[in-house]
Amino acid sequence: MSKHYALILAGGSGTRFWPLSRNAKPKQLLHLFDDTTLLDQTITRLRGLIPTENILILTNALQETEVRKVAHMLPPENIFAEPAKRDTAPAVALGIGLVSARDPEATMAVLPSDQLINDTESFQSVLADSFSIASQTDSLVTIGIKPTWPCPSYGYIERGSPAQLEFNTTHEPFEVSRFREKPNPELAEQFLRQGNFAWNAGMFVWSLKTVTAELRQHTPELAGFIEELESSTDVHQTIDEKFPLLTPISIDYALMEKASRVLNIEATFDWDDVGSWISVAKYLDTQGDNNQTNDEITEIESQNNIIFNSRKEARIALLGVDDLIVVQTDDALLIANRHQADDIKKLSDQLPENLL
Repeated sequence: MSKHYALILAGGSGTRFWPLSRNAKPKQLLHLFDDTTLLDQTITRLRGLIPTENILILTNALQETEVRKVAHMLPPENIFAEPAKRDTAPAVALGIGLVSARDPEATMAVLPSDQLINDTESFQSVLADSFSIASQTDSLVTIGIKPTWPCPSYGYIERGSPAQLEFNTTHEPFEVSRFREKPNPELAEQFLRQGNFAWNAGMFVWSLKTVTAELRQHTPELAGFIEELESSTDVHQTIDEKFPLLTPISIDYALMEKASRVLNIEATFDWDDVGSWISVAKYLDTQGDNNQTNDEITEIESQNNIIFNSRKEARIALLGVDDLIVVQTDDALLIANRHQADDIKKLSDQLPENLL
């Protein structure tokens, strides 16, 4: 276990859950479901599987202060802020370099910080198998989610034949045939019917030896950056100087779609990427005619509304309204058509700077 590391990606913007979320406080830092945040839950899920001192978090300058508050159980030196936005491949390369500087023989997981997973036991079982496979084979491991509907908003992983391993695992890995970009609804339906596709949840496990060899072959720029971090006498200065110069590119394009061998394990745990207020609503209490709310409301002849009130001293009352999203904070009030939940992020282009 001392060779196991985790890189938690905790950046992103706060546009989808406005006005509760802001640029300095995106969804992984919000109290959406209880008194813990998604970031806190991500760290807690690793307890007993990865030593606390081996968990690293990558965020950005705007969110660093809040991330440090939530991740107070980690060593302060394990939290890093990107000096510029450069997409997921440079971010992952930064994490690889930081881990490699500590232990070049390590095996590491890359995990998002903003996904809701409640079944910790199953999650740890899948992750333990992923670590076992990654440390004993020259393959990159990705954890996929079994599709429950033909979602056109996710990338997909196409699985091939079962992987032939010289050891046993609880969860059967499959060879990855290819990664598929976000499909149109018709193609997503086809993927679902075929049955050998998984949603790409952005969870990866690999040994440093394997991933750096793949990067040297397919993305030399990132491999060079990792080598600079490994030999740096001032890591923060190297990050500040070199990271902003890296080409923005996703980890799927830069590495996963080109790698020599990628294996996929299908998740046996529950999973929700909590992509909008519609997703959050599934976990709220129901009042009246399918009004989903985190607080007591007064309602008359109103149905299918989503209400989230973080200003508890202010009562929300509904009269004769349907299909709304109502979110109240101390300094802003959102009233939106629930069928336009994905468009809430567009408001950021017109909101004053102090509300972003």
